[in-house]
Amino acid sequence: MVPKSGTNVPVTRKVEREEYTLAISRALRSEIGQSARATKTLMKWTGASERAAKYWLAGSRAPNGTQLILLAQNSDAVLHEFLRLSGRDLYKVSIELDAAEVALSRAGAILRALR
Repeated sequence: MVPKSGTNVPVTRKVEREEYTLAISRALRSEIGQSARATKTLMKWTGASERAAKYWLAGSRAPNGTQLILLAQNSDAVLHEFLRLSGRDLYKVSIELDAAEVALSRAGAILRALR
């Protein structure tokens, strides 16, 4: 009898991939919608094809690593989903605190100008 060779791929890997695909799709739809304009926006951000952008919005396929980086540069929702999936939610809090600090300093400047 000949022994089996090759690599056994765990079933959980498929579930993780599906979770990633759906999470990115939800994030994109929540931020830019699902219109033709949304597709063109994704194409502009990443240089991806129209078909790829439509797949991402539909949740049937996910962006590769380089495309994910480009999406995260342009989309806070994608960045937050990436951080959540990677188990780095504390960074999300840090990002939100930085944004709140900037907003408060702007509000303070406006109040000083109004006095």
